[in-house]
Amino acid sequence: MNEMTASWPAEAETLLGDLVTLRRAIHREPELGLQTPKTLAKIKDALAGLPLELREGPSTTGLIAILRGPANGRTVLLRGDMDALPLLEDTGLDFASETSGAMHACGHDTHVAMLVGAAKLLCAARDRLAGTVMFMFQPGEEGHHGARFMLEDGLIDPLPDAAFALHIMPNAPHGIFAGRAGPLLASSDVLNISVKGAGGHASMPQDTIDPIPVACEIVSAIQTMVTRKISVFDPAVVTIAKIAAGTTNNIIPESAEMTGTIRTLSPERRAMVARELRRLAPAIAEAHGCTAEVHIEEGFPVTVCDARAVAFGQGVVEETFGEDAWLTMDNPVMGAEDFAYVLEKVPGAMFWLGASEAGSDWRSCCGLHSNRMVLDESVMARGAALHAALAERFLTEGFG
Repeated sequence: MNEMTASWPAEAETLLGDLVTLRRAIHREPELGLQTPKTLAKIKDALAGLPLELREGPSTTGLIAILRGPANGRTVLLRGDMDALPLLEDTGLDFASETSGAMHACGHDTHVAMLVGAAKLLCAARDRLAGTVMFMFQPGEEGHHGARFMLEDGLIDPLPDAAFALHIMPNAPHGIFAGRAGPLLASSDVLNISVKGAGGHASMPQDTIDPIPVACEIVSAIQTMVTRKISVFDPAVVTIAKIAAGTTNNIIPESAEMTGTIRTLSPERRAMVARELRRLAPAIAEAHGCTAEVHIEEGFPVTVCDARAVAFGQGVVEETFGEDAWLTMDNPVMGAEDFAYVLEKVPGAMFWLGASEAGSDWRSCCGLHSNRMVLDESVMARGAALHAALAERFLTEGFG
């Protein structure tokens, strides 16, 4: 085992108390969207005194902290996201959210703490770094395109040679790192369909054009389209999650509104699904004398992990923590991540870190985005150590 790699876990363990304190402080005061000033202030306080150059931009409260080693070599980016979710926390933790309607239910508080830990570890080892490390503290991951804005603001210019991110998973085996080459997470688009008919008295439907059964038929047709037109080897998920129509029991409404999500694993499938939906809904509506408008709001692209970066990450995990610490995933996850914007421009990878309580049945733990999600904070030392090991090894060797 590489001597430097072997030292990271032990060094990270000495920081765990500070990481827990930082994570809990962020957890108490969660912030939503692109503007997270309280979280930014906590990060700056934690980084104070370290030999870092700081960059901020006009569009977000995102922060790039740059550590330059003595050698002018490669550059590697490590990313942690900062924002919370619009949820009412129900964990009973003594450091639970004090902000009504906001909660760190996706682990971004731990991502920030792990990245701060990595910054401290790597700053202490600055003299042996063969290049530059960029620490990307990013708000607005939960649907707000924070990574894209930070790229557009020029905060990551010039682009690094590689980029890595960690994401905790509370319902996965404790301390296990997982990843896969190719698509790791799906693209995510918002689908809105508005069906317009002609309202009237509910007792005389023949004198109206009822949009509700037409909306229901469109929902059924979407599911048929997905199963009959789309290959299982390049899949899509289209879910209508909300239908809204009408005001009371005896009025047929003028319109019905539907909203949902589209998830795909390739740009080609993403474009095809959008094309089919724009054809299908208006045609069904017209057959019944209605009209339908389809609006698709593009969200995050597919998160694609570079095969070299995944193989590199697996090697670093196994050397740092042992072969049993790595799991190669068979399938992608149909959730979405805006780290995808970085990976469109820079070769790299995102890895999962299992954060279930040590010794617990991880299958029964509440998952991400649950308002009852809890995790084992001890895994943050492993996360910080892996960040540091990935950065140091890449600066020294590249992808090999």
